[in-house]
Amino acid sequence: MSTGTVRVRTSASPAAVVTALTTADDLRVWLAEHADVDLDQGVYEFWGRYTPDGERGRQKLLEATSSSVRFSWLLKGTEYTIELGVEERDGETLIVASQSPFPDWGAAIEDEGGAGVVQTFWSLTLANLVEHVEGRPVFALCDFSTPEQRIEVDIAATPAAIIHALTDEEVFARYFGARCSIEPHVGGRWAMGSFEDEPNPAKIIALDENRFALEFQDGMVADWQLKGSDGKTRLTFVQSGFDVTDPPYGSWLGWLSGFADMRRMLELPSWRPMWHSYEAPGLPDGVLVLE
Repeated sequence: MSTGTVRVRTSASPAAVVTALTTADDLRVWLAEHADVDLDQGVYEFWGRYTPDGERGRQKLLEATSSSVRFSWLLKGTEYTIELGVEERDGETLIVASQSPFPDWGAAIEDEGGAGVVQTFWSLTLANLVEHVEGRPVFALCDFSTPEQRIEVDIAATPAAIIHALTDEEVFARYFGARCSIEPHVGGRWAMGSFEDEPNPAKIIALDENRFALEFQDGMVADWQLKGSDGKTRLTFVQSGFDVTDPPYGSWLGWLSGFADMRRMLELPSWRPMWHSYEAPGLPDGVLVLE
């Protein structure tokens, strides 16, 4: 059976991570709208609008140790086994999410049968958990109850710094953890990975000091709007132009997880990428850039 694993770094203590993983009040900040946890009674549940297939009763606790919880989750007709835990490696504290089965990379990119959500859900979730255990506000939660894909986030940086982070290939790769190719001008091409590997790149339709926007071949638009004041910026990020009966939640989750670390890069003086390692079946060589 295939397994996918995501590891992220945190400056928080292992004890703080375990508390956040096993306390319902904490889960309601970084994971879900609703949560119920009673490890002694075998209860580990989360549900609501921030959870795909968000009805209650889809998780069953399998095991709880001093450093992890393992549970089953019935999602999109498949029963998955999830383990969330904490590790210490080479002096670093790592938060780990493992899931079996895990979709093949190509199926997830094409979002076949909702595979994109299965692949990217834990990346955003762990990004929010890192922020929470370090005493910072979570970046964003995906609302699966609506097709609207729009967030507003305040970042302690100038619009120019954010535009640079969005359009400089090397900077983007560091915080996003993945390579991209960018021709930074209106009409220029944009592709995750390389232009050689992407025959249908997106097109840049707006780029100035307050806005960056991409239009993809299928008509979907990703739009970053910036409003700066006193060295801070309100970032409004919108994804539109898709079939509202089948919203691309997988790509939305992917965007948000990457931009969570962009905010950290711009705000934390001692920032290092949170992304430690990512293992997925069928992952092509050279797609991800992890330190």
